[in-house]
Amino acid sequence: MQLHENDLETIPVGSLGLITLKGCEALGAKINDYIVDWRNERESEHKTTIAFSGYQRDNYIVKTNVPRFGSGEAKGVINESVRGYDLYILVDVCNYSLTYSLCGEINHMSPDDHYQDLKRIIAALGGKARRITVIMPFLYESRQHKRSGRESLDCALALRELIGMGVDNIITFDAHDPRVQNAIPLSGFETVQPVYQFIKALLRNVDDLVLDSDHMMIISPDEGAMGRAVYYSNVLGLDMGMFYKRRDYSRIVDGRNPIVAHEFLGSSVEGKDVFIIDDMISSGESMLDVAKELKARKARRIYLAATFGLFTNGMAKFDKAYEDGLFDKVLTTNLVYQTPELLSRDYYVSVDMSKYIALLIDTLNHDASISHLLNPTERINKVVSAYKKEHNQE
Repeated sequence: MQLHENDLETIPVGSLGLITLKGCEALGAKINDYIVDWRNERESEHKTTIAFSGYQRDNYIVKTNVPRFGSGEAKGVINESVRGYDLYILVDVCNYSLTYSLCGEINHMSPDDHYQDLKRIIAALGGKARRITVIMPFLYESRQHKRSGRESLDCALALRELIGMGVDNIITFDAHDPRVQNAIPLSGFETVQPVYQFIKALLRNVDDLVLDSDHMMIISPDEGAMGRAVYYSNVLGLDMGMFYKRRDYSRIVDGRNPIVAHEFLGSSVEGKDVFIIDDMISSGESMLDVAKELKARKARRIYLAATFGLFTNGMAKFDKAYEDGLFDKVLTTNLVYQTPELLSRDYYVSVDMSKYIALLIDTLNHDASISHLLNPTERINKVVSAYKKEHNQE
């Protein structure tokens, strides 16, 4: 999206401030650079008025720190005034690369640690900010979103806790189950789908795709991803297939019922390129099993895509699967921590989300509607049409 497509005519809610918690510095710096450039270029007759005070700055990142004591306890510190600011706090709860000292031992930060640091920073604000928006790409505890027995409802509890601390809006990406927002029905909650960014990244990295139902197909790896896959197939005009998992409900392994087999529903994939889309790659076993099943059904090329690439068991299985020809590319976003090992793989495509987040922040700071950003159909049609024209498919 070019700057002129996002002209904003409303008055900002307050001076813009970005808080990037530890582990989000690189993504936050990219977001900051976009907003700085746009606001320096944007023409407005009101930019010199008091309502736009602090509108154009060289840096919107607020200096914060979360120092720790030797016992592992910590405190949040805000190093500059934020009175009246419209604040956006960016946190990556999945960044396990960060460490801290705990009684002389080195401890890796867990999602719980990142969430506690987020609360510390909110507490340090002391109610001085005009509005607080938390941007948490991977929603904390989103895999524990419903109760099926005597168990905790961690995600709902976290959302209610944040709202109780004064957070006005929560923005997340591709929530495991967006119905968890029912826990905070009177507060702002947006779950954003990076559909446009995935399609654009795929088209930029593969120059010989034929975008019709005779040559390509969208695959849902399980019943939970059906809605996502249906949208992709509709905007691209492709057929869709899905797998469902047969599980052994008599056992629990690593916190879940083990998968016995993947069963396929859909038309033939023989000779077709397939695009498998899901919300996350955790260990990757399910995604690779689906790719194996599709290869057995004589699929041509296989592209694996997920909003969050966690790769909790490392890259060895993916390396082996790639060598065996099970897939051609893996696409995940930079919304969560990406290891140097992952970024070094030839088959890996990183989908940059910084410009999209910058657009959301810039628009929300003006208290303008983000509906056009949440519905990317028009932009998808443009990029697909350009690709087809360039490759003589129209």
